Amino acid sequence: MSRFFFVIFLSIFTKAFGFGSEIPSLKLFSGSANEPLAQAVAECLNMPLSEAKIGRFNDGEIRIQIMENVRNCDCYIVQSTCISPNSSVNDNLMELYLLIRAMKRSSAKSVTAVIPYFGYARQDRKMTGRVPISASDVAMMMEWAGADHVMAVDLHCGQIQGFFHQAPVDNLFASMIFVPYIAKAGLHDPVIISPDAGGVERAKFFIDGLQACGVPSRMAVIIKQRSEPGVVESMHLVGRVQGSDVVIVDDICDTAGTLVKAAQQLKENGARRVFACITHPLLSGPACERIENSCIEELVVTDTISLRCPTVPKNLVQLSIAPLLAAAIDRTSKGESLSDLFQYRAWQGNNPLNSRVLSMQPFFEEKQTQSNEDRTE
Repeated sequence: MSRFFFVIFLSIFTKAFGFGSEIPSLKLFSGSANEPLAQAVAECLNMPLSEAKIGRFNDGEIRIQIMENVRNCDCYIVQSTCISPNSSVNDNLMELYLLIRAMKRSSAKSVTAVIPYFGYARQDRKMTGRVPISASDVAMMMEWAGADHVMAVDLHCGQIQGFFHQAPVDNLFASMIFVPYIAKAGLHDPVIISPDAGGVERAKFFIDGLQACGVPSRMAVIIKQRSEPGVVESMHLVGRVQGSDVVIVDDICDTAGTLVKAAQQLKENGARRVFACITHPLLSGPACERIENSCIEELVVTDTISLRCPTVPKNLVQLSIAPLLAAAIDRTSKGESLSDLFQYRAWQGNNPLNSRVLSMQPFFEEKQTQSNEDRTE
């Protein structure tokens, strides 16, 4: 009898003081590099963004404070390590580092760094003496901070995943977002263009996606030689584009010099229309003006990086990568496989979250169109 009353007392006591109550384990945070993207991911997941104060001391040092309890929670931080309107690449990288450290010191169960654009990825090997392998060094920095898991979108080089020795890396493909859009563009005899030999695998995956959407296509490759970073000395087209609509597929557009030159070369070789799908729109310096005045019919980019154009070019379209990130976060938090996110038919299948986030893509496109119009005005 005494045991019975003890159990009743214990049950009342734990309920009264909240012991044993269910604790929400998933929390989504945003750095300051791309808050609209983080908010879009939260909308896809049907959950609010958790609060973190990010500011600066008078001397410019970054100040971080997590405003919610994260003990025993699975925390996801959305932060691209790119330049943003108010911060440099290095500021955003350090901000991500400090956010991870703050959560580890706050006894978070796990911390996943969601890095839509992984900065310093272009220095992924030694091409000459006495230079760093910056991609490897940034990977070590993330692991030293305590990141348990890393998500990225279209890493500049897939082998960067191997620079992480403790934290598993999921390298998501933006073509899962691009392909359904391009498949509706009414392409004539489409040819997918890899702008260099290293991008052939990306172009082939794009072709497989179009095939899954019922749009057969083929591949051509541009072989280019650089005299220095960002400067192309010569270009040679391998493949036939005469009378075809072509789609250049690449991961980064920086100053757009190479992209515009490649588009011009394709037109000179008889291409009917030139499209481009670029995951990360860095758009530095004269990039926006070059794109506006180029022969590119439409440049489609994602929102891994916020657009920095004073006036958005009329031939530029931005799609949201949020549905793909949201699906990856949801599956990871539930311990489910991410394999379907690399298969077009499965990605567009009957998974409830996939259906919800894909149905939101027109919503993101409408928001981006309105944003473009506001910035143009």
